[in-house]
Amino acid sequence: MSDYYPCELNLKGKKCLVVGGGEVAERKVDSLLSCGADVWVVSPELTTRLKGYAASQEISHVRREYKTRDIEGAFLVIGATDDERTNKKIAGDAFKSNLLVNIVDSPGLCNFIVPATMRRGKLAISVSTGGNSPALARKIREDLENIYGPEYVALTALLGNLRPQILKKIKDENGRKLFWQNLIKSDILELIKTGQDEEIERRIQEMMKEMQKTVTIYPNEV
Repeated sequence: MSDYYPCELNLKGKKCLVVGGGEVAERKVDSLLSCGADVWVVSPELTTRLKGYAASQEISHVRREYKTRDIEGAFLVIGATDDERTNKKIAGDAFKSNLLVNIVDSPGLCNFIVPATMRRGKLAISVSTGGNSPALARKIREDLENIYGPEYVALTALLGNLRPQILKKIKDENGRKLFWQNLIKSDILELIKTGQDEEIERRIQEMMKEMQKTVTIYPNEV
């Protein structure tokens, strides 16, 4: 099988179909909802949590077995049933319609796979073995969780909030690259971990002033 092309999808507002109502389907639904997808679930039965989602209209629930017409209008399809025949039908229907489809635990019936992902706010690190060993991917993800702690939530938020200011103040592209490199290599992460907000601001301003020596910054905007 060819290597997969890694990417991140914007699913906000897009119809995503999950066939199945068990615990595996529940995990898939949770992930899709966190991305802002318009989630539809087709299954005669649902877990307690999925029933709650349906009752609060967080998902649309079709209470019956899967039918081909269920994929109409879908952007992405996930098969999470324990019936091999149904899973093959889902995959075949999706392939014919050129849809993204993932059949859980059946790489041969997928045209995309879902990597094990560690998230820290906007930071996401994904691990894939190309479907060969989800257990290994999970193990590596767990290792990463021990390396990249909750302080990275604050770091990515800080960098995101600072980005528009730097784009405005530092007109030189190489200067911006140098600023980001210096900031990330500094002790900014340790300052975040120890809650030194004033020192963080002071450090950023110091680095901005240092940049004045090498690149063009508009002084009235600093």
